[in-house]
Amino acid sequence: MTAVLRQMTADDLPTVMRVERETFPRDAWSEGMLRGELADQPRTRHYVVALVDGEIVGYAGLFAAGDQADVQTIAVLAARRRNGIGAALLTELLAEAVRRGAQSIFLEVRADNPDAQAMYDRFGFERIGLRRRYYEDGTDAITMKKDLNA
Repeated sequence: MTAVLRQMTADDLPTVMRVERETFPRDAWSEGMLRGELADQPRTRHYVVALVDGEIVGYAGLFAAGDQADVQTIAVLAARRRNGIGAALLTELLAEAVRRGAQSIFLEVRADNPDAQAMYDRFGFERIGLRRRYYEDGTDAITMKKDLNA
């Protein structure tokens, strides 16, 4: 399955919100939050959607300023996971961080999401800390970092 990536637009938000709510039912971002993220494109944000057969099946967002970047979010519909879509989205975010001059990139991942953790491990992210009770439901977040100049 090949996904096509393109920049996210405000017109994508209704579909993106369905993906958001399915992927993160306990702590989904609001449409207003995502709209605000898009408003900062291209200054400090980079959001992309992944399409399969013309349907949005995932999305991802990056914050980049100065020499640091942060993975804001990555989501893929459950039925489309394990097909390389998340990896394609992360690859795009890493490439954009480099294009914007970032030297390192950070992220938080749910401590109860081993699949996402495994993907970040494969991409060379290192665990650097733990944020206790970071998520709305009290789940911890593992903080991770990857150096981009290596």
